[in-house]
Amino acid sequence: MIFGERHLRHVLLSYMGYYNGTRTHLSLDKDAPISRAAENAGRIICRPILGGLHHQYGRM
Repeated sequence: MIFGERHLRHVLLSYMGYYNGTRTHLSLDKDAPISRAAENAGRIICRPILGGLHHQYGRM
């Protein structure tokens, strides 16, 4: 649920950061538009993003 223009802007900026920074794209050979280094060591953790709509798994 969106609660006004300010909240909508916050949600859209959060999604844009997720979409361009962490979400993989098949057309980019399963990389994100903002490339990142591979994480090889550490414990795998789950972080909720977009208000818990999605979860990001990564190494810490």
